[in-house]
Amino acid sequence: MKRKGSLCLPRKGIRLTAVLLSLSLLCSGCGQGGEMHQASLNTVSYEPGCVTVLESVFETADVSSDILDMDLSHTDQGYFTCLLKEDETKVNIQVTGPDDVTYKYFMETASEVTAFPLTAGDGSYVIIAYENIGDEQYASLFSTVWEVELENEFLPFLYPNQYVNFTEDSDAVALAASLSEDAETDLDALNCIYEYVISHITYDDEKAATVETGYLPDIDETLASGTGICFDYAALTVAMLRALSIPARLEIGYVNEVRHAWVDVYIESKGWVENAVQFSGDEWSLLDPTLASSDSDDEAVSEYMNDSDNYTVLYVR
Repeated sequence: MKRKGSLCLPRKGIRLTAVLLSLSLLCSGCGQGGEMHQASLNTVSYEPGCVTVLESVFETADVSSDILDMDLSHTDQGYFTCLLKEDETKVNIQVTGPDDVTYKYFMETASEVTAFPLTAGDGSYVIIAYENIGDEQYASLFSTVWEVELENEFLPFLYPNQYVNFTEDSDAVALAASLSEDAETDLDALNCIYEYVISHITYDDEKAATVETGYLPDIDETLASGTGICFDYAALTVAMLRALSIPARLEIGYVNEVRHAWVDVYIESKGWVENAVQFSGDEWSLLDPTLASSDSDDEAVSEYMNDSDNYTVLYVR
């Protein structure tokens, strides 16, 4: 597995405008390199104030066309990468895994490596690439069937990808390290990140009304602007959790009939907790970052979030 170095940041005096400056204060260490333990599929390692950003790479073209190369050599890490070779070209990549859900991704930027997650776990994946030939018409470039056996079941939910896009230089990564510096457990870190997001990001109604199909979150832009839609809330939360070696899933679907996005988190002492979570006493409750930051009546919001029937999952990123 390819990893970037572990980073540690002091929490005191953190200000969002000073995040980049804080990067100059990074120190190495974080226990055993800040890496997650691989001895057991059911073990991950969280360490206060330390981040480990896993790096998706492109090394070889396992499948290729005149305009697109696809690297499938790292599918055991829970992702594959593509490289678009021509400008002014749009490509649609469709991935159908063992869960029989078809994921549709788009690429338009040449010479930029893009990572796509394999969120359905072990099994057979059908991957088809199409080229846009005008308007909404597409022509097939190639297709392949690929058998995936993950090194670790959590990996698809720790790596960055097209929807949860971050690097070791992201402001959100530095912020995650700072927020978690005094958080002794992964649950403490989750609460710190959650409270920060709902306190510092406000819902952008205008953006929600005008957002176009194919929109991709920019987590650092969300931090800088302090605004976003549900997709932005969820992507930012997931990115910061993953940077702390806390597996997290970005869920896309509907709350009743409204398109929405939320978060699942893996807590070492609890396992996977669905629909994003809040720990209160001895009980878990839903913690949808968008609804939780609402100005609505707290009791009504809490009751709504605790009803799992309100949530319908379509895609996991």
